[in-house]
Amino acid sequence: MIYGYGNMDLVVFALAICALAILIFCLFCSVISGLLIQRRVVAHTRIKSPVKESRLEAGFPNESGFTAPPIHIFPLVKLSWQVIYPDAVTTRVSAGPKDELVEEIVPSKRCKTEYIIRQFKVADVLGFCRFSWRMKELRQCLVLPQINHLKQAPALRSMTSEDGIPNPAGDPEGDRMEIRPYVPGDSVRNIMWKAYARNRQLNVRLAEKSVFHSQRTLAYLLSSPNDEAAAATARMALESGALGDDWLFGADGTQTPCHNLPAALEAIAASRAIKTPHPYGLDDFLRSSSAQMGTHCLIFAAAEFSESFPLLKNTMQHKSGHFTLILATDGFSDAGQVSAWQRLLLRKSAPTTGIQQAAGSVEEMRRLLTEIGQLVESILLIDRKTGHYFDQAMRRV
Repeated sequence: MIYGYGNMDLVVFALAICALAILIFCLFCSVISGLLIQRRVVAHTRIKSPVKESRLEAGFPNESGFTAPPIHIFPLVKLSWQVIYPDAVTTRVSAGPKDELVEEIVPSKRCKTEYIIRQFKVADVLGFCRFSWRMKELRQCLVLPQINHLKQAPALRSMTSEDGIPNPAGDPEGDRMEIRPYVPGDSVRNIMWKAYARNRQLNVRLAEKSVFHSQRTLAYLLSSPNDEAAAATARMALESGALGDDWLFGADGTQTPCHNLPAALEAIAASRAIKTPHPYGLDDFLRSSSAQMGTHCLIFAAAEFSESFPLLKNTMQHKSGHFTLILATDGFSDAGQVSAWQRLLLRKSAPTTGIQQAAGSVEEMRRLLTEIGQLVESILLIDRKTGHYFDQAMRRV
């Protein structure tokens, strides 16, 4: 405008005046309409009183129950918003039967929150100006992990010290195999008199502790950056009944063990920390539940060398008991077998919604299984992307 006025170029001057008028008009529409729409949205939310609890599924579109009033009475502006807390949520806005704006969200990761934060934006159609604000809604949101192609898991049973049969061909009370020093109250018939004649020490021989396949199972979920597949595996095992009829479940971020399916699913959703990572809680879980449910534990974890991997090794080395490790991943990346011309010509496909990238190559999986395989009774590797199961030697089962 200054250039056109100084050079007496009326065409440039007129165009500059028109552009400035359009910009001021867009600014006026955005700010004034934004303030009015903000008041209408807040009032509509209070009157609508939406559902205060949402149970969602990761990887699928879900209607959250939140709606906004129509704004077609304001010209040249458009309203849009997105969920910024919890994270990893894609927001879609569509028109409802009464011209209201209906929210539809697609979470890609599991979570459990007590509130939802949305960021609203009112902008002009030309994109010159915008007016935005954030609104917090108190609502419990529970997002469960996506099972994808996971199928029925094999029955996972634990060995428990109980009143069972130690040997199928023996007596129910067990053979007298345990030896310890004599204490007052022991039966004289259990004293080893021949050993007493040799070393003059009173020892007694007691019946061995019986062990049998119990339907009671200890299970724990370790959280890590890429643990969505492990969480989906734990969910599938719980919902399909692979843990039996009597089990005890725990996860990082959960203070008390869970005895029923709804509480266990909430623990799985809450195991992913949105802001700060959860502390390692397997030791506390074993300390609080071993006296009730035995010492054999099933551990669900991501197939990767995470920060909790050294802590897991330390637990297995120093805790008495037996462990079964169930590792889960979203496929294997074997870049060493891909030639150079294939990497240049073939484009890598984007991962499916809710499915994370591959945890590592086959060599890394073998190194992980070899390093931790000596500390556990058995290892089961599960690929959520294909639904296949592998043993410790990477053989499909």
